[in-house]
Amino acid sequence: MQSTFTRGLELFFLFVLLPVSFLFTYPAPIKAGLAVAGFIYILFHLRKSRLLKIKFPDKIFWKPFWKETVIKLAIIVIITSLYVFWIAPDKLFSVLLKKPMLWIIILFIYTFLSVWPQEVIYRTFFYDRYESLIKNKWLFIFLNAVLFSLAHIFLRSFLVQLLTFLGGLLFAFTYQRTKSTTLVSIEHAIYGNWLFTVGMGDMLAFPGAD
Repeated sequence: MQSTFTRGLELFFLFVLLPVSFLFTYPAPIKAGLAVAGFIYILFHLRKSRLLKIKFPDKIFWKPFWKETVIKLAIIVIITSLYVFWIAPDKLFSVLLKKPMLWIIILFIYTFLSVWPQEVIYRTFFYDRYESLIKNKWLFIFLNAVLFSLAHIFLRSFLVQLLTFLGGLLFAFTYQRTKSTTLVSIEHAIYGNWLFTVGMGDMLAFPGAD
């Protein structure tokens, strides 16, 4: 069993120092190498803890999950649709309407090559390694959301930081209750794909219609 200090140091290097370092100018291959090395390290520990297996959550979680997700999605749909319509009406559903094949490709890539790795790192691994360090669950959820947002700091966008922080709160809360990588990945994919669909892709580093 690793000491609290060792795990705290691990958290600092993986979730603070590494993402912040991407703000600085140094060779891209080194950045990629560090990111891959960190991911392999995380996968090693997850495999050791037998947390890499795809497991379907208990049936009791599915109904409340879908009910809550639909309600939250409805709120997100209203707010983001109004936002895009007000800020950049020409972007509203632009990729879906102008480049439907690109829309389908991005949905697939984002869901399986972006959402799943993010949830494995920031929920499955993060909770398994560090939940015992902070007894207050609300403080832990807040910390998880802050660090999830920090992971996107290299994009240098306040909007991205804000949305990933809010998303981090939602995803951490879902994982806190269910401990299901499957459910939180579904939720993450639904919200993220909607943001791309509604026309916020250009604002959030997705490919645009132009």
